[in-house]
Amino acid sequence: MSTPQPDSTKSPTLTVAVAQIASTFNIETTLEKIFLFIDEAAKDSAQLIVFPEATIGGYPKHHTFGTAVGERTQEGRILFEEYSNGAITVPGPEIDKLAQKSRTAKIFIVLGVIEKSKESRTLFCTAVYIDPTKGYVGKHRKVMPTGSERLIWGQGDGSTMGVYEPSNMPGAVVSATICWENYMPLLRYHYYSKNVNIYCAPTVDSRDTWPVTMQHIALEGRTFVLSACQFARLGDYPGQWKKDDKGHEEDEVIKGGSMIVSPMGEVLCGPVRGREGLICAKLDLGECTRGKFDLDVVGHYARFIQHLRTH
Repeated sequence: MSTPQPDSTKSPTLTVAVAQIASTFNIETTLEKIFLFIDEAAKDSAQLIVFPEATIGGYPKHHTFGTAVGERTQEGRILFEEYSNGAITVPGPEIDKLAQKSRTAKIFIVLGVIEKSKESRTLFCTAVYIDPTKGYVGKHRKVMPTGSERLIWGQGDGSTMGVYEPSNMPGAVVSATICWENYMPLLRYHYYSKNVNIYCAPTVDSRDTWPVTMQHIALEGRTFVLSACQFARLGDYPGQWKKDDKGHEEDEVIKGGSMIVSPMGEVLCGPVRGREGLICAKLDLGECTRGKFDLDVVGHYARFIQHLRTH
């Protein structure tokens, strides 16, 4: 007698894409690259595309901005001014262009940008969400920039930690956690508690340990993880950004590693190394529910252990 198989056709399915792309440190030329990747994803029938951290604005790896403890240089201040000029307001005219592209391509966009605050001169490392029907729907500011990133980016807060249900993806709940935010257990738990099943991770971390982190999160949260990393060679860095204060000359500044992982920790695509490119996968959202049969870290598997006092 054959074993009955579950009818997975009842589960929502969708196609997603992850773009591995280098920023040009120029708003207009980077937008042109973004649009090309969106067009390519649309040809593959993708309903969602994720771009890396700091795609618009750029990631100034190895630059010190002329700082030491208790000291800043005029040259570093001028460099920060240049960096700030390459940031965008959110929402703003560039977001409007992306919203139009989202509508025509019928694709939900998650994109890492350097945001210039409208209220101040502070910059934020931000992920924006753009819906093909509703346009710009929200943003997430990185709550804790890592190490020297705190020289150039402000800290976000809990006011931008929402999740989104794309109009073109019934059943999908989308979030974005930026780079080393993914090492913050309570932040991950927050998104798990919102029943996220499309967990996006825009990043520039191209170390060999990053895929392990992505697999862990997928397995822990029983969620699909879409990690988009930049791939950038020294030649992609224009002008003064090409030569940093320490004289680094390695060709691959950011080595890539974009990937898509299933709720059981299986790598569906990637990690992609050594090139820019696009990866796509078809997802069955029912896998998230089936995975929580034996592990639901905010439900039946959660145990809040009280501190025991010794008398």
